[in-house]
Amino acid sequence: MLFAKKEKGQGLVEYALILVLVAIVVIAALTILGPIIGNVFTKINTGLAN
Repeated sequence: MLFAKKEKGQGLVEYALILVLVAIVVIAALTILGPIIGNVFTKINTGLAN
């Protein structure tokens, strides 16, 4: 029973680390795929304008 508070804090830290990892992966994916997605929307916009 003495370690219950430490385990609860440890769980919060683990969830925070997972959240940070997911955020880093999302930012990396958007950085890599951002220009590609932008080009697709530009081509669609150009096609609709003609």
